[in-house]
Amino acid sequence: MEALKNNNHLIHFESGLAPLNDLLSTNKYSKVFVFADNNTAEICMPVFRDFLPDLDDFDIIETDAGEENKNIDFCIGIWKTLLDFEADRKCLMINLGGGVITDMGGFVASTYKRGIDFVNIPTTLLSQVDASVGGKTGIDIDNVKNMVGTFSLPQAVFIETTFLQTLPQRELLSGFAEMIKHGLIADAVYYQELKDSDYEHIGAEAIYRSVEIKNEVVLADPFEKGLRKILNYGHTIGHAVEGYALVNDKSPLTHGEAIAIGMICEAYLSAKYCNLSQDELTEIASYLLSLYPKYEIKPKSFDDLMALMQSDKKNEDGFILFSLLEQIGKCTYNCKVTREDIINSLLYYNSL
Repeated sequence: MEALKNNNHLIHFESGLAPLNDLLSTNKYSKVFVFADNNTAEICMPVFRDFLPDLDDFDIIETDAGEENKNIDFCIGIWKTLLDFEADRKCLMINLGGGVITDMGGFVASTYKRGIDFVNIPTTLLSQVDASVGGKTGIDIDNVKNMVGTFSLPQAVFIETTFLQTLPQRELLSGFAEMIKHGLIADAVYYQELKDSDYEHIGAEAIYRSVEIKNEVVLADPFEKGLRKILNYGHTIGHAVEGYALVNDKSPLTHGEAIAIGMICEAYLSAKYCNLSQDELTEIASYLLSLYPKYEIKPKSFDDLMALMQSDKKNEDGFILFSLLEQIGKCTYNCKVTREDIINSLLYYNSL
């Protein structure tokens, strides 16, 4: 598959990581570090070594898996580890893992000694179609997602579907939610193709189309001043539900499960504010509920959810701003929504 270009770097598909060998040969890095969590280090590292049998001179920096560890305390530990390894500004960090690893690894690399080179090798469907692409890095503060971060581009992104063979069904579904979102906001035909597909055997072509959609939006608005905000459809409410569940539930939601909830709620708001048809609202809600388990949003959580939404980094002048659908395949942004209607959208979800 042809690589996609994003400013000064390429997003490679099914390349066997061969371009990474070229990058290493060209830049002659002083040291190479592979950043992974304990799951990735065990499951994905053998695949990584098979792709790059000649790369043997690197150090592994390992962290605990999970969104709850994507915070400043773990970053401090990674920075200290880099110092202990005497990493200079000519070293390279390879982020091997899911969205937590590419988000946090990119943030660590972009801030260590004011910035070192990094590449992303996403190993989950979610990170392949979303987190690793677009130049956003970030960590969470007090359960508010990606509250601290940078816009920093990797040297390259390598998407290999071989890594998806290591994933359980629930993780595949988590990434599939972002693919559905891409169809809903930008490509009705693609959305229908996803509906007709089997997420457990998602093909490289569908992943390519998702990345292509996100890449087109990011290129048009790299710093999220306007159009790029449509990528947040489902995320204003979804991130709040995800953050709340992380603290209060015995089994936290995956990102995709939370975003599916958010997309249903925000489809309800789209019908109220942007003339999304009732038929399309029903269609979106029905399809998402056929894939993702129903979750009870307890009324006692409403105030906490609103507080998390108020902290969303996309808000302006005290208003909670939403990206909403005008129709399947077309999205608008900066929609001001009242607290009453946000609560009503949560009640709508509960009623389904």
